[in-house]
Order: sequence, then C-alpha cells, then structure tokens
Amino acid sequence: MAADIAEQPAGFARMLEPAHADAIAGVAAAIARRRPRHVVFTARGTSDHAALYAAYLTEIRLGLPAGLASPSAITVYGARPDLSDALVVGVSQSGGSPDLAEVLRVARTSGALTVAVTNNPESPLAAAAELSVDVAAGHERAVAATKTYTAELLALLMLVEGVRAGDGALPAEELTALRALPQLAARTLDDPTARELAPRYRFAARMVTTGRGYAYPTAREAALKLMETSYLPALAFSGADLLHGPLAMADPDVPVLALVGNGPGGASMREVVTRLGDRRADVLAVGAAAGDVPAAARIAVPEVDERYAPLLDILPLQQLAMALALARGEDPDAPRGLSKVTSTL
Repeated sequence: MAADIAEQPAGFARMLEPAHADAIAGVAAAIARRRPRHVVFTARGTSDHAALYAAYLTEIRLGLPAGLASPSAITVYGARPDLSDALVVGVSQSGGSPDLAEVLRVARTSGALTVAVTNNPESPLAAAAELSVDVAAGHERAVAATKTYTAELLALLMLVEGVRAGDGALPAEELTALRALPQLAARTLDDPTARELAPRYRFAARMVTTGRGYAYPTAREAALKLMETSYLPALAFSGADLLHGPLAMADPDVPVLALVGNGPGGASMREVVTRLGDRRADVLAVGAAAGDVPAAARIAVPEVDERYAPLLDILPLQQLAMALALARGEDPDAPRGLSKVTSTL
C-alpha cells in the first residue's frame, strides 16, 4: 500500500504525457460530437466515489444532468431504461465486474454512447463499451485501491474538460495548471502530519467524514479506506446532510474528519465545522483552508483550483488509513475478507 501511494505523483505525470492525454482528448471529442443530453455513471466501491466526483464535474462544468446508475435495476430487476440520448460511463479499476459491463451493454443497445474508464483496457468493461479510457496506473499491489483512484479522478477530469472545450483538447492554461499536480502531490506525500496523527485515533470506536461539493467524494473515499484497512466504522456525510440530523451523534468521543478547501464547497464547510465545535467534537480539518476553521488537528494541503483538490486531499488520508491500520495491529495490505477484483452480478 505504501508503494502504491508513493507512485501517485508519477501516475499524474504519466497521464499528462501526450500519448495518454491525446487518447483521452480523442474520446472527449467523440462525446462532444454526440452532444448527449444527460450523463449516467456506473461504478462500485472506490470507483463509485470517482464517478460521483465526475458527476459533480459534469453538472457544474458541462451543465448536463448527471447521476449514478443502480446496476441492480438492470441486472437483478431486468429494467431496460431508455438511454438513447445519454452518455453512460462505466468506471472500474479492474473492469471485471459483470454487472457494470451489463449496464454498458444494455445502455449501448438502447442507443447510448458508452465509455469505459478502467485500469485494464482488455477488460470485459472496456469490451462492452464503444469507447475506452485507460487510466494507466500500472499494477496495484495492495487490495485497498489508492493510485487507481486518483488516476480515475484525473482521467475523468481531463475527459470532462475536454468535452467542455469542444474538440477534446485541454486549453493551454488548464494543461499548465494540471502539470503542476505531480510536484504538488509529491509535496503533499512528503508531509508526515497524517502518519503522525494516526495514534490519536488508535482507540476510536467510530469516525465521521464530511465534505461538500467536490470534496464529498473524498469524504466517502476516506471513510471506505478507514473501514477497509482498520475495520473502523466510518460514516460519510455531505456537510449539508450532516446538519440535517446526524450532527446529533457528534461528541468528544467521535472524531470527525472534515474536508475544508477553497472555493464554494470549502466555504460552506465553515459553518459545519463551527457547529461541530459547538458539540465539542474532535475535528480533524483537512485541506487548503484547514487552518481557517476551529479544529483539534489539521492536515494542510497545497492550494489548487477546487476541481483539482480531490486529487491532493485524498493523499494524506490514504496515509492516515494505512498508518492507523498499523497502529491498530492490522495489515493494510491484506484486509480480511477482501480481494482485488470483486465480481457482483
């Protein structure tokens, strides 16, 4: 897991090389030509959080309605929705889950434009789709996905921005900003704060993670990593949803991991963190604006455009999950009951 986490700066750089960037641009241009009226993502597990991030990007940057499909509607209940004007995107590290491939097959039959985003271009998911994006993360050693997750995030960002450009090619200023990510990611991973904080949560019985907008998928992915590696029950909430009832469970014995970045999403989290403070919750603030809110502990992350923040904010949280697992006497490389490829029908 440590080796996979450490490879992410190089993964960002590889994705931005012309060979991979041009391939993504070609898929983006094909999508732009089809002019879909709405976008449906389908994914499981960690990839579901990458898909949620892409749904936010799609609605905010493209102005198209976007949502996440329920594969069981098709595979268990036999539904055949009319997706003739849709773009349907399957996101999967392995591309091996039969239900995701079936969603793309049914969508393609109904006239949708289908795209697979996967780390395995030879997978059944890629074969089922009309178009495919290789996230080029390389072999992932640990069961808990880390580098494939951030590779999916970057690939989906480049895809959406390429569609927005119309011809698939990223604008020069966008490309310049993205090329700073490998160095920023390396800097983020060099910060020991997350690893040093792990003993603080060694005896926690549960944890809450929260964020808004682009940061909400990060909160969900952080919760999953904590559950996978440390077996620590972690509940993820949108900052808005947290205020609609679950705030009542916040107290000094329930640590809260709050994503607080720049931009509208981060600004809206300030009230959430203040309300948590009123409940005397043990708040760990993570993000570029972590120092701007009252918190018991903080992990600072380099300031970037809010769209890019999920690619950096998750890095110290992966390190935290790994270090916490070790502090609790667990093996983060071999979580009990899990395998690298999960086949759901």
